[in-house]
Amino acid sequence: MLVVVGGMIGLGKTTMAELISKELKGKVYYEAVDNNPILPLYYTASDEEIQKMRYPFLLQLFFLNSRYKTIKEASLNACNNLSVIDRSIYEDWYFAKVNYDLGRMNNLEFEMYKLLLDNMMEEIKDIPKKAPDLMVYLDGSFETVLSRIKKRGRSFEISPDLLSYYQTLWNGYGDWLRNFYKASDVLIIDMDKYDVVNNKNDKDTVLSLINDKLSSLKK
Repeated sequence: MLVVVGGMIGLGKTTMAELISKELKGKVYYEAVDNNPILPLYYTASDEEIQKMRYPFLLQLFFLNSRYKTIKEASLNACNNLSVIDRSIYEDWYFAKVNYDLGRMNNLEFEMYKLLLDNMMEEIKDIPKKAPDLMVYLDGSFETVLSRIKKRGRSFEISPDLLSYYQTLWNGYGDWLRNFYKASDVLIIDMDKYDVVNNKNDKDTVLSLINDKLSSLKK
C-alpha cells in the first residue's frame, strides 16, 4: 500500500510517517529538507535577493524533481510492501501557487512549473501503483503550527519575517485539500488534539485510526 502524509509545515509529518512505517513495517520516503541547498536561502533571502536570484522558482524545481523521484520509487515498492511518503508530489502545486500569489514566482516561471508538473503526473499514471491508497492529513491551529516550528529549531525557519508566509500557507491549506486533492481517500488527524510524541495514549489512538482506515480500504 502507498500512504502519503501531508499538511502544514511544522505539524509533524516526518514523525507521523515514521510511526506509521514502524507500526505497519513499511518504508519511509523522506522530504528532501536536510540535504536541500536552496531551502535555507529561500527562507533567509531578502525580497531584493529573491527577485534577483529567483530562489522560490529554484526551490520548487528542486522539490518537484525530488518528489517525482520519490513517488516513482515508493509506488514500485508499494506493489509488494507498505510505502509511506513524508509529503508527496500531490501537494507540490499548492506551495508553487502560494509563491506565485505572493509575487515570488512570475507568470513565466509558474507556467513552466505547471508544464513540468503536468508532464510528470502523466508519467506517474504509467507506473504500477498509480495513486496513493490514503493521505493522512495533519491539521492544526496556526498557534500549534508556530509552536512546533519553533520547537524543532531549524534556524532558517524561525525568523519573524516568515510569519506572514506561514499564515498565507495555513489559510489556504484546507481549501487545497477540499477542492484540489482527488488522488485518494483522506484521513484528517487533529494535531491540536493529539501529541503522538509525548503521549503514548495519543500515539496509540492515532495509529488505531490509521490502521482502521487502511483496513477498510482493503475490503
